[in-house]
Amino acid sequence: MVQLNPNFISHIEKELPAHLSLDEFISICDKPLRKSIRVNTLKISSAEFANIMTQAGWQLQPIPWCADGFWIDGKDDVQLGNAIEHIQGLFYIQEASSMLPPTALFSDSVNPECVLDVASAPGSKTTQIAALMQNNGLLVANEYSASRVKVLHANVLRMGASHTALTHFDGRVFGEYLYESFDAILLDAPCGGEGTVRKDPLALKHWDIEDVTAISETQKDLIESAFLALKPGGTLVYSTCTLSQLENQHICQFIQQRYPDAVEFISLENLFDGANKACTKEGFLHVWPQIYDSEGFFVAKMRKTASVERLKKQPKLQKNFPFTIATEKQQHALKHYFADTFAIHLPQDDIIMFRDDEYWLFPAMFMPLIGKMRFQRIGLKLADTLKKGYKAKHEAIIALSTKASNNPRCITLSDTQAQDYLMGRDIASNTFSAAMQKQLTDTAQGEMLVSYHNVVIGVVKHLGHRLKNNLPRDLVRDNVNLSL
Repeated sequence: MVQLNPNFISHIEKELPAHLSLDEFISICDKPLRKSIRVNTLKISSAEFANIMTQAGWQLQPIPWCADGFWIDGKDDVQLGNAIEHIQGLFYIQEASSMLPPTALFSDSVNPECVLDVASAPGSKTTQIAALMQNNGLLVANEYSASRVKVLHANVLRMGASHTALTHFDGRVFGEYLYESFDAILLDAPCGGEGTVRKDPLALKHWDIEDVTAISETQKDLIESAFLALKPGGTLVYSTCTLSQLENQHICQFIQQRYPDAVEFISLENLFDGANKACTKEGFLHVWPQIYDSEGFFVAKMRKTASVERLKKQPKLQKNFPFTIATEKQQHALKHYFADTFAIHLPQDDIIMFRDDEYWLFPAMFMPLIGKMRFQRIGLKLADTLKKGYKAKHEAIIALSTKASNNPRCITLSDTQAQDYLMGRDIASNTFSAAMQKQLTDTAQGEMLVSYHNVVIGVVKHLGHRLKNNLPRDLVRDNVNLSL
């Protein structure tokens, strides 16, 4: 049962809009959240996904503010994290309200090409942004917590987000190091988490107004840094999963007062059908949990209308960047390897980089940022060099493969074969249908791709009598549930 601190109830009663009831708020806080997911359109369309999962007994109800988001019913017995479609990156388990900030960021007619996500982990909004960018441009995803960077990286790879660069800094440094560098910025700020009580009944047990006041100072620093890192004409979305105005409206008012001639609020009243129910007079969305039967959330959007003076000088460029651009001979050989072995054609606009015996694929838009700050991971690791040839990396195969049905170097797996593959097992050739066995017989042995739901899930080595599993050991799962 949810535990609401009496001081919190007293505080929030003063903040509730006149048309909302405190009793309804307290009541909804005690109800569990509806399960919700977002389809990963980098791998599958929402229509294709819905067709597959409806046949499996899933009931999908569209989320009004996210074209690829759904509330799901009919599968209470399924652990979503172990569903094969989740493991292969076809969907992300994401609370419905948290889909709002990326939607707001991309509500303009012109989509941004260079985007910063200031506080990224575990990656729900980052991968949503990557999908909205359709793996174009550059997305810099930052996370301050070292332990959460690993989770962020794993989710970025699972979802096939190729045009990302990961950083591990306090978000307050971006205004200094990458001053006026981004077309759009999402600051989903660390907050008191008052809106999360429906999934964490103890979230507000020890609520204290002093904690709220303290974290609001951090939020002011973060939003100013983000605003400085934004290009003139660019847009900034500020969001939290909390309810107090101290962490929401007051933070937006702070940045407007700090730069009165450069901040313009953009109304989100028409972001989706029904947005007006949560819209404030400033045009912000203050989502109380009873409005949409969701988590509590706050979303504000603003435009930087003019350049502002930077607070610090440009730091000196860092030396000894460990990558160099691959030679034309190296690029030619690597492109032939991917094309001949996997029928994958490397993107023409991206940059193939070399480090030690490794080849990487960098987004072209990353190049101007070299030396400006340290990055944890950039783009995709393509392959390792061997004594004879190359060894493709799983992350590159997953992100660069197009539809499996169009690929002559790909074998379609059955339900149980796909389950076995993700559990690290080899696949015997005699387990395929007669038609598939013929395809294997007619296909040159060696490395090739395997797919499920017409989406590539990895690499095998075709040995004739069996397909040797090449799934990286750290991705092998002990438990994979079939949805069908």
